[in-house]
Amino acid sequence: MMNPVFGSCTALITPFKNGKLDEAAYANLIKRQIRLGIDIISPMGTTGESPTVTHDEHKRCIEIAIECAKGTEAKVLAGAGSNSTAEAVDLAKFAANAGANGVLVITPYYNKPTQEGLFLHYQAIANAVDVGVMLYNVPGRCAVDLKPSTVKQIADACPNVYAIKEASGSMERCIELGVLTPNISIFSGDDGINYPILANGGKGVVSVTSNLLPNKLKEMTNAAAKGDYLSAKKINDELYAINSVLFVETNPIPIKAAMYLAGLIENLEFRLPLTNPSAETMKKLEAALQKYEILK
Repeated sequence: MMNPVFGSCTALITPFKNGKLDEAAYANLIKRQIRLGIDIISPMGTTGESPTVTHDEHKRCIEIAIECAKGTEAKVLAGAGSNSTAEAVDLAKFAANAGANGVLVITPYYNKPTQEGLFLHYQAIANAVDVGVMLYNVPGRCAVDLKPSTVKQIADACPNVYAIKEASGSMERCIELGVLTPNISIFSGDDGINYPILANGGKGVVSVTSNLLPNKLKEMTNAAAKGDYLSAKKINDELYAINSVLFVETNPIPIKAAMYLAGLIENLEFRLPLTNPSAETMKKLEAALQKYEILK
C-alpha cells in the first residue's frame, strides 16, 4: 500500500572503482546519510549517473539502498526513470517488489513526447506499482516540460502519484502547481531555491548538496515543517556558497569531486561522456568546502 515519504532526500552519487560499481563505497555513503539523519535515500537519479549504468547495476544500487535502510527510519525513493515506458515500468516494479517506499520517475528524455504521451507514460508506471510515485520535471535536461495541467491530469487518474520533484528552477511554476494541484506535494529539485519552495508549502527537497551535508538539509526541512521559516532561511543562506559551486559544471561532476575532496569517496571516477572537472572547478570546490564542517 502507498505510504508517501516526505522531508529531506539525498539524490545519491554512485561511486565507481576501476570502471565498476563500488558496492562497498556505495553502502558506506548510504549508511553515513542515515547516521546523519536524512529522511529519504534516492538511488539512481540524475546525480547517480543513471544514464551510464547498466540495468543490472541500476537494480543493484536500489537493492543496496533498501538493504542499508532496513530497520532504520530512512525511506528509499528509487529512481525508476527511462525514455522507454516499458523500461521505466520494469524498473518501478523491481523497486516496489524489492521494498522501496516509492519511486522517482523523470520525464522521458530525448524523444520529446507530447503532453498526452507524458500522461500515458506516467499512468502506465503508476498503474504497475502500489507504492508512491513522485513525478520529476527537469526540462533543462530532458527537453520536455511536464505542464501543470498534465500533472493535474496524472494526479486525477493515478491516486498513488503523490508528489513532484520540480526542477525547472521557476518559483512561478511551483506556485502554479500548488494552486492547480493542491493534492500533489511539491519537492524542490533545485538546491538554490530550496527555502522559497519550502516556504511556499513544499513538503521536502531532493538535494544534491545533501550528499555532503545531509544534516544541514535535514535541519532546514525540519525547521520549515515546523513553520520556523527564519531558521530554514538561515540554513539555506549558509549553503549558498556550496549550492552555487556544485552547478558550475554539469551535475554530478562537481558534487562527486567535492565528495572526493572531502574524503568521502576514495576514487574520483566517472563514466564517459562525463569527465573529471577542470582545475578551475576543483579550486572553486576546495575554497567552498573550507566554509563547512563535513561530518563523517
